[in-house]
Order: sequence, then structure tokens, then C-alpha cells
Amino acid sequence: MLSSQENSIQTINHLGLVAGIIDDIGLEQIINEVVGSDPRELITSGQVVKGILLNGLGFTSQPRYLFPKFFEDKATEHLIGEGIKAEYLNDDKIGRVMDKLYESRKIYFSYQ
Repeated sequence: MLSSQENSIQTINHLGLVAGIIDDIGLEQIINEVVGSDPRELITSGQVVKGILLNGLGFTSQPRYLFPKFFEDKATEHLIGEGIKAEYLNDDKIGRVMDKLYESRKIYFSYQ
């Protein structure tokens, strides 16, 4: 008798290439050094910025509260990091990271 396994299909598309480039240039580590990290966090600031970039390069323009929806069918553990789930990229966490980046005065933001 065949045993049934629960399988799920997740997409990577072109985002795998973008995630690889982000990893190669060490952007995640740079962000973590600039704003610091807390071992109690489920996702680091660098991983959040990586998620923001992947979302932006996913050719979508959605409000922050819809970020988890964008990553629902994506292989977030492969793209962003082991143990990372779509719900970790919520609007509250993204807002806190953006505030930390602004307060660091080392990252340039331009709003027009």
C-alpha cells in the first residue's frame, strides 16, 4: 500500500537569482551590523531587507500589510533563510526595521 505524503509546491522564479546576488555581496550581514540584531528575533533586520528587495523585484507594488501574502507560495526558507516563514515578514516588523535603518543615519532614504 502506498503511503501518502503531504507535499507542497513553492516557487522561486527569478527571485532565486536575486537572493543569490544579495548573499554574494553580503548585504544581509551589512544591515545586521548597521542596526544590530537580537537573538530573540524570529527574523533579522538583514533578512527583512532581503525580503523587501525580493518583494520589490517580484514586480509587485503592494502595501506592507500584504507582504506575507506575496511570500505565501514562495520558498522563503530557500530565498531568505532557514526557518523563515512568510508570516515573519509582517508590516510591524518591516516598519521597525525601516525605523532602525533611518535612525542609524547610515542608510539613505529618499521619499518623493
